[in-house]
Amino acid sequence: MKLHELKAAEGSRKERNRVGRGMSSGNGKTSGRGHKGQKARSGGGVRPGFEGGQMPLFQRLPKRGFTNINRKEYAIVNLDTLNRFEDGTEVTPELLLETGVVSKLNAGVKILGKGQLEKKLTVKAHKFSASAKEAIEAAGGQSEVI
Repeated sequence: MKLHELKAAEGSRKERNRVGRGMSSGNGKTSGRGHKGQKARSGGGVRPGFEGGQMPLFQRLPKRGFTNINRKEYAIVNLDTLNRFEDGTEVTPELLLETGVVSKLNAGVKILGKGQLEKKLTVKAHKFSASAKEAIEAAGGQSEVI
């Protein structure tokens, strides 16, 4: 195969339909909008969810629950994940982000007590669960709230 023989895959390139360009194009005159009516006008049509005056579905369904706009979402790290660090390492949120343990810091980092910690680490985070704090100190490390 040579460079001049390259061709796009069949059906991958489609020419866009240019509306209102003469009768022979198939979409001339009314440009595929039919005759008169709300949808034929420029800017015409109904808003999303409108059902012709019938009570729309989203209004007919019961509303439940509540969303707290002040909710803080923490990046969660389990103890067994911290075993990848060397003994005596100071584990900070920046280090966790660098090493790819967390992808986003969100409102901060919270350390949870799932798994076993075998290393002696100094862990700096925004929040700790009680079991995580215990396990870090039992392994001879320190937990520091920032």
